[in-house]
Amino acid sequence: MNVLVLGSGGREHTFAWKIAQSPYCTTLFVAPGNSGTASVATNLEISVTDFEGIKSAVLNHNIEMVVVGPEDPLVHGVHDFFLNDDALKHVAVIGPQKAAATLEGSKEFAKEFLYRHNIPTAAYESFTAHNLEKGFSFLETLSPPYVLKADGLAAGKGVLIINDLEEAKSELKNMLVDSKFGAASTKVVIEEFLDGIELSCFVLTDGLHYKILPTAKDYKRIGEGDTGLNTGGMGAISPVPFADEVLLSKIEERIVKPTVEGLKKDQTPYKGFIFIGLIVVNNEPLVIEYNVRMGDPETEAVLPRINTDLMEIFMAINDQTLNTINLDINPQTATTVMLVSGGYPEAYDKGKTISGFDSVQEALVFHAGAKHSNGEVVTSGGRVMAVTAFGTDYKIALEKAYTEVSKINFEGMNYRKDLGFDL
Repeated sequence: MNVLVLGSGGREHTFAWKIAQSPYCTTLFVAPGNSGTASVATNLEISVTDFEGIKSAVLNHNIEMVVVGPEDPLVHGVHDFFLNDDALKHVAVIGPQKAAATLEGSKEFAKEFLYRHNIPTAAYESFTAHNLEKGFSFLETLSPPYVLKADGLAAGKGVLIINDLEEAKSELKNMLVDSKFGAASTKVVIEEFLDGIELSCFVLTDGLHYKILPTAKDYKRIGEGDTGLNTGGMGAISPVPFADEVLLSKIEERIVKPTVEGLKKDQTPYKGFIFIGLIVVNNEPLVIEYNVRMGDPETEAVLPRINTDLMEIFMAINDQTLNTINLDINPQTATTVMLVSGGYPEAYDKGKTISGFDSVQEALVFHAGAKHSNGEVVTSGGRVMAVTAFGTDYKIALEKAYTEVSKINFEGMNYRKDLGFDL
């Protein structure tokens, strides 16, 4: 069948790379794509939220399946758009409908879901500009550090963790009154801080059944030792070494099963990926957040470990026969190092020529913020390329990844050299 992947990052290049290997895929398109997706698919210059443009492409190219990479089109209802259009409703869409996508679109909605279905998470309250003083009072009842989360989508940057009470009050005002994160912070969720180690759990569901994908750990901070500003992700390791059978069993029984059952009980149809951000405190897993798609850069570490044909999995999701699929997982560890533009996550230059990536042999290179320009591949975003290597453990895999990273160059290139330091 003809397939369209929506998105333009490293996650979408990884999806395209994997889908292109399947005999079930006849022709592959990516919208809008990047320089990496162009090597395995046909890029279409269409925004992921231009639903009419996507409809035209689907009809023009006889596309039978759409795989949604990023959260924006899901939260804005791309799946519903297909279901409600007679010309499109036969097309398989991998990604939840709008109601379920609110799990990522609203932090408050997600917290209410967690409480309603007795899924372990941090205590919280939510506030708007109208009850700012109550927000201040709630902060005073908590012990530092203070966790402030913009309710809506803020491109992974809407969470602040602050040690000082007065600074936390000031930032709460910045978010609610001064629109620090725009419309995303018209409501702010304040949470108790949980001190533990984080990991990501990825679940595939067809709405009836589920499969748990390999765990991963990503590194969000720009600086060594997890210091500095939050980014979209500086690297990932899969599987997580500390996630033993006991912990994985707790995650499945206390979090994954009640999440899938909760979606059924709430009558919110879900076909696609559920990303569950977890924190482990005293060997007990709690949910930090839900995302309604695969994470990035975790995708670049998790997907290459799945030997099963991805198209077979997606077709089973569409048919609600996911229970018939047997996931074959590579037992080796995959590590992903993200190469970013100088200055990222703050202001950075674009259009820098990237060299050496075609000489990488012992790792996979996934393009993210990179595009073709005048016969060259140049930077077009903050996170530019992801380099994924395999090894019998994470240290060996990282060593291999860093060796291959040294072959790639662009002006201002930056990356974390200490991934795995906390493992």
